[in-house]
Amino acid sequence: MNRSRLAPGAGIVTVPGGRPVLRTSDGEFLRIDTGRVGTEELVGRLAPGEGAPVESVELDDLVTAFEEAGHAVTEPRRPPLTGRTVHLLGDSVLTGPLSRFAAAEGAEVRPATADGVAALAGERDTAVVWCLDSPVPEGLWDAADRLPAGHTAWLRCHREGAHAWIEPLASAPGDVTAAHVRLRRLAATAAHRELAAYWAGHRTPDTGPHPTQASAALIAALLTADLIAWANGEPPRGATLPARRRLRRVDLRDLTVTEHPALPVPEAAPLPAATARRSPTARVNA
Repeated sequence: MNRSRLAPGAGIVTVPGGRPVLRTSDGEFLRIDTGRVGTEELVGRLAPGEGAPVESVELDDLVTAFEEAGHAVTEPRRPPLTGRTVHLLGDSVLTGPLSRFAAAEGAEVRPATADGVAALAGERDTAVVWCLDSPVPEGLWDAADRLPAGHTAWLRCHREGAHAWIEPLASAPGDVTAAHVRLRRLAATAAHRELAAYWAGHRTPDTGPHPTQASAALIAALLTADLIAWANGEPPRGATLPARRRLRRVDLRDLTVTEHPALPVPEAAPLPAATARRSPTARVNA
């Protein structure tokens, strides 16, 4: 028989002279009405090593209430990326720590190639993560941008000078793609011609700074958090922006992280034929 245990992050606080209190996984404190169940009996049942477990109907009912509220679990915690496959490609300074972090969270990590990305379209429970220690060359991510249409998750990051950009996770049709991010960033700056030229390669040689062990670990941890959000299917409580609508910038000089909302760009409708070109008669009479 599997015994219930307190959910990860939850704990029972014994207040001297008062009733026991539950500290939830979210950090809230809730008073517990134990009825005729003693505090030691409840702790002994839900916290391993805290006393011999006691059996009673009242205690069973109390434990059931904990389970129904999500504060107690009967099965060992599974890593959040269990059953998910993560294909990695790009620069090893970033994919190295990300591979370790994703595997530690239960993912099956596999290497990928740029030529093989398109073949991964349509694979569910699968994510492709592409990390670059440089700006993104024109057209490099076009094939990967089509992955979410087949419900294959698509996550990426790249560096521009002293800033690393972690783009929104895309896992379903209509999510934010790399092309959408480029259009949004161009629209948000008065220097859109200069930014476009920078992306196109019209720039002086790169002077870094390249990711260090600390900054690479930070970027890998943020990417892993987005993969966990994808696996969970919903944003964590307290998140300001969901992973599918969040563009993050990491300053490699001081490890400051800023978040920016990002929305998909709807396709523009073609111009009606009447306004797209003038009729031959109109040109003659002009």
